[in-house]
Amino acid sequence: MWFNDEPMESPNAIIEVKNLTKKFGEFVAVDHINFSVPPGEIFALLGPNGAGKTTTIKMLTTLLQPTSGEMRVHGSDPATQQDAVRHAFGIVFQDPSLDDDLTAYENLEFHGVLYGVASDIRRERIKMVLELVELWDRRQDLVKKFSGGMKRRLEIARSLIHHPKILFLDEPTLGLDPQTRNHLWSYIHDLNKKEGMTILLTTHYMEEAEKVANTVAIIDHGKLVAKDSPEGLKKQTNTTSLEEAFLALTGSSIRSEEAGGLDQMRLHRRMWGK
Repeated sequence: MWFNDEPMESPNAIIEVKNLTKKFGEFVAVDHINFSVPPGEIFALLGPNGAGKTTTIKMLTTLLQPTSGEMRVHGSDPATQQDAVRHAFGIVFQDPSLDDDLTAYENLEFHGVLYGVASDIRRERIKMVLELVELWDRRQDLVKKFSGGMKRRLEIARSLIHHPKILFLDEPTLGLDPQTRNHLWSYIHDLNKKEGMTILLTTHYMEEAEKVANTVAIIDHGKLVAKDSPEGLKKQTNTTSLEEAFLALTGSSIRSEEAGGLDQMRLHRRMWGK
């Protein structure tokens, strides 16, 4: 057993999870996991397809109710204090979520209005985050004209409008070329250092996690099987890279894709005979 799966008491944690469980019918997607994230840390949640990573993020970001267990995000419970939690974090989803028929500026302005950011502060913040991701000169261009990398940068900028304490990144560099991936991680690393922002990320690119994460937690079949620094995980598994350590902990068999929302709905319909 690589990980002592016991509840933690972490009064200074900005994210804390205790015995968190999510079931879809008889299927256990997340199985009594425990971890905590200190303020200002870059925390990577890694696992094979279908391991429970995205389900965990959805619970932490108020999009899914847990079956059981406890969560705290910036001191509030995502299951019962959704508004407080949503103001504490920004998120870049695995799937694109921009409005292609709006300009870059309009996408950010709309997001700022939704979060109740005052107009004068909103204008300043939009300029700052667009400059951060090097898109200020393209602010009046329609998003439909942007490349995949530019859209990802804009999504990061949008997630920062309301000055969150935590940034969730679910596969933020998926499908991007290596140069664009390196640029994105540079922006993210600067945010962490300059603003002390806590970052929780998932990625299938092991070299990214090894390079940027302070702590890596590995989830497999819904259970947390290891948590340590990248160096600590390599030492535990007697390997020379995080990818080798990951394979030692989870095996090398190919996994099925994680069930999306439609798949879960179909599962529920079959269960109830509808």
